[in-house]
Amino acid sequence: MSTSLILACMWAVAANVLAMVPSKDNHWSRAYMLIAIGIPILGYVTYENGPFVGFIVLLAGASLLRWPVIYLSRWVRGRLSGQG
Repeated sequence: MSTSLILACMWAVAANVLAMVPSKDNHWSRAYMLIAIGIPILGYVTYENGPFVGFIVLLAGASLLRWPVIYLSRWVRGRLSGQG
């Protein structure tokens, strides 16, 4: 297993552990931190293992951070329909 995939697995474990700990802001500050750390790891995974594996890691990260993805899709949909 490559170094980038080990980092991606460690990121996933950290995301799951952080999700189990109670939070006053509904985990948004942790989500921002995970996104900031996860984007370079995703680029590293894609660089080392190719776009197919990078896409799989992207889907795994999006499934862990589903609420930021849902809010982003709602925001984009609102901007495209002219409501925003």
